[in-house]
Amino acid sequence: MNNFSSLFIGILFTVAFSFAGIVISSQIQYGKLTPVAMEEGEMTYPRPPVGIAEQGKEVYLSMGCIYCHSQQVRRKGFGADFERGWGNRQTVPRDYIFQKRVVLGTMRTGPDLMTVGERLTDPSWHYLHLYDPKLTVPSSIMPQFKFLFKTQKVKDAPSANALKFPAGYEGAPAEGYEIVPTDRCNDLVHYLLSLKLNYELPEARFSE
Repeated sequence: MNNFSSLFIGILFTVAFSFAGIVISSQIQYGKLTPVAMEEGEMTYPRPPVGIAEQGKEVYLSMGCIYCHSQQVRRKGFGADFERGWGNRQTVPRDYIFQKRVVLGTMRTGPDLMTVGERLTDPSWHYLHLYDPKLTVPSSIMPQFKFLFKTQKVKDAPSANALKFPAGYEGAPAEGYEIVPTDRCNDLVHYLLSLKLNYELPEARFSE
């Protein structure tokens, strides 16, 4: 019995010590990272998130986007991220210092989204893609998020944010009706458009 207690305490101490070591070492290495400027007097990066993009991140998480998309550009030689146009430099710990929850992701069923706000700048593309991904990417296996939209009668004139479908699309609304994004959808699109890596850091330059 005494041997079992000693063994249990030893295992518990080993696990606790290892866990504490990981947490403490990470804090020592990355916990004091702050925004930096490439040259004195220039703007510091990364910038803290502002506006409804932060609300959109909550929608992103609740929709499970993290399970199919990553947000990390791997360094050259560790994948084809650069060749696919997913970024002009690798991501580094400093890029994530303002994120309360870092969504690096674990799978890439779809493309990496760390720079999607640079690659796809038209909001209309994102709205159509969320409504029916095959409208923008015919080979897409992403599910439709039609529940983020609502159908309503057209009043005096079509709404400015009403979806514009290609001719012959079977999912288009009946005549006299239109499909518009909900507030949650707007928040999500704002978040996607905010995902950019258009700045350099001392430890991560575009030329690398």
